[in-house]
Formats: sequence, structure tokens, C-alpha cells
Amino acid sequence: MRETQLNAETQKPLNGVRVIGVEQQVAGPYCTMMLAQQGAEVIKIERPGVGDSSREMAPILSNDKGEKSSGYFMRFNLNKRSLTLDITKPEGQGVFKRLVAESDVVVENFRPGLMKDNGLDYPVLKAINPRLIYASISGFGTLPDYAGPFSGRPAYDIVSQAMGGLMHTCGFEDRPPAWLGIALGDIYSGVMAAYGVTLALIDRQKTGEGQYLDISMYDNMASLAERYVTAYSLTGNVASRGREQYIAPWGPFPVSDGHIALIIATERDWGKFCEAIGHPELVGHPQCRSGPLRAANMDTLIRPIVEEWLLDKSKDEACAVFLSRGLPAGPVQDAREVFDCPHLKQRDLFVETDDPVVGRVRLVGSPLKLSGSPAQMNAPAPRLGEHTSDILQGILQLSAAEIGRLAEEKIV
Repeated sequence: MRETQLNAETQKPLNGVRVIGVEQQVAGPYCTMMLAQQGAEVIKIERPGVGDSSREMAPILSNDKGEKSSGYFMRFNLNKRSLTLDITKPEGQGVFKRLVAESDVVVENFRPGLMKDNGLDYPVLKAINPRLIYASISGFGTLPDYAGPFSGRPAYDIVSQAMGGLMHTCGFEDRPPAWLGIALGDIYSGVMAAYGVTLALIDRQKTGEGQYLDISMYDNMASLAERYVTAYSLTGNVASRGREQYIAPWGPFPVSDGHIALIIATERDWGKFCEAIGHPELVGHPQCRSGPLRAANMDTLIRPIVEEWLLDKSKDEACAVFLSRGLPAGPVQDAREVFDCPHLKQRDLFVETDDPVVGRVRLVGSPLKLSGSPAQMNAPAPRLGEHTSDILQGILQLSAAEIGRLAEEKIV
């Protein structure tokens, strides 16, 4: 681990760790952003003149000079430095190898085989730096010992959600499967990659050796569907979309100004719930004596009663009744309500950063709270190639003339 320029006020757990991100779109960038938020120095490798393809994606914001910035790119690239480098050319590969020799971690999420095609796969880089931790995020995994029939397939987030079992259970029973509305396959894979990197850093302190991390989006989505997969394993039942089998009431319910979400998971809570809605007779009802029984009779018996009681109540009023009895309930909130939420403000979830094009912006920061390093880091997402000269001079000790030549040859 290496010296950093951060002062004592910004000390973080990963200060001194240098990460190279050979990354695009979401999964790799989300992983390295998580590492950067905890103090790692992240160097984002981008193609000269083009950069990460997410720089082209909406929402596109512009200033009065006509300069443009992608809100999509901002979301996943705070606190990083951008180095433009063409790793398809031999000299660019040489620069990359020199950088690896001075780094701790490589994270990549390009198509499987791209790094090997360019002579930069793990065996090559390990020979240069045996302490290197190399994290590869792919659709279906890359380690040969775990190769399966899908290993060579391309994958995007929606494919991993579909194959992993999540889409089958999302939506309504009488409608097609629904995408979950967020890039969960990408983001959760990025989280797991960051978790794996952290474990590998701890392991390296014990062994002195780095290792290869194989992160599969398909594996990750199947692991998130564990509730339904486990239920099938134990009972042989396949969960139906839009119909809960084991717990009720559970889900969103309409109120006068939107919806609330609630879950009644225990018999004790069921008794409290029945009292709250003014129907104590349901407690001992033969069709309501267990979660599975209530689930089976939800639409014919329980839902009409609950919805009638909620009909004239607002989100705040309904939640207040349930919360006063210790029952878990909350409003279904849209993006504006989340953005303006006083609790999240007090939790310091959002960060404000000065984007070089559009100025002050407010973005979602790290949800992780550590008492030893409470301050959020808020450096803006970098402009394409913004730090190329600084990195090449500061880390590799290249002269201005050498950097100029590399730029003329479009290596950087």
C-alpha cells in the first residue's frame, strides 16, 4: 500500500490502496466507486478520444459554453481520476504494465477474453506484480475450473435478472415478468466485487500474495433469489408472480394519496394488526391462523377488509396507526420524496459536488457509515483524460516530452 496525499481529516480505511479500473457502464465503475469512497486511489482507464461509453448516456446536461456532461456517468464515477490509454497498442500495454507494477488492484468488466487478447490477463500481470488483486466481473464467470455451458455468453443487467430468477417473481400474476427497475445485476455485482477486493486485501496481509476474483452477474442474481430457490428446494413449489405463499398481509396497499407498504410476519403482529384495523374477530378465524393460510385467503377474505379500512386514510395517517402499535409500515415514495426526505438528509446520504461542466450537483453518496471515518468524499466525476499527465508524471515518472509523444501517437 502506498502513500496518499489525503490529509488527516479525510483518512479512510483504503487510503494507500491504488486501484486500476479497466471499466465501462455500471458494474466495474460501481465497484471502483465504492472503493474510492473508502479512500482508495482509483485510476479509471479510458479510450483516448472516446472514454467510457456511459459518457454518452442520458441525462445529458450542458452549460452556456456548450460543454456537455452525462448524469449517467456522474452516478458511478465520483472520486476517481481518468487516464486515457490505448491498451490495444503495444506501447499502451507497456504503460499499463508499468502502472500495474505500482498498483494493488485491477478491476475489469469488459467482455471475457478482451484483456487476454491484449496480453494483459491475470497470469501476465501476476508475473509483474505477485501482490496484485485482479477482479473480473462478467455475466457468467471466467475461472476455467468453474466453466459452465453459459460461460461464453454476453450479458447485460436485464439478462442476469431474468436468468437469475428475479424477473419471474416481479410483477403481477396476470402480466408478463417485470424488470426490477434498477440495474441490480450490475450494481450488486459491483458491490460483491468490492467486497471480494476487500477480503483479498485482508488475505494479502497474511500471505503476501494477490489473487484472482471471479464475479458472475448470473451467480449474484441467483443468490438474491435465494428465498424462492430455497422454497422450491424444500417444498417443490415454484413461486408465482404477484402471489405470496407464506406471509400475509404483505405488500403495497392503496391509500387516499398513494400506497403504503407493510408486512405482518408473525402471529403476534397479526393480532396487533387486526386490532389496528378494527377487526379483532380475524385473529382466531380458521382461514387466518397462519401465514400460509392468510396468504391463500388474501384476495378473497383479507384484502377487501384491509383496503376498505385504508380507503379514506393518507399515507401518513395509515403509517401512524400501524407504527403506534409497533408494526412495520412505510409510504411508497417516489424519487422526489426520497430526494427531499429529512431522514436521509440527517443520514448524510447525499453528497454535493462541483461538476466541472454544470456546477453544483447533488448525488447519492455512500450508504455505508463508519464511526471512524464519517466524512463523505465528494470529488466530482473526472473529465475524459483529466489526470493523464499527472498520473504518468507522478507515478511512472515520464517526462513532458514522453507524454507529448504518446499523445501524438494517440497512445494517451
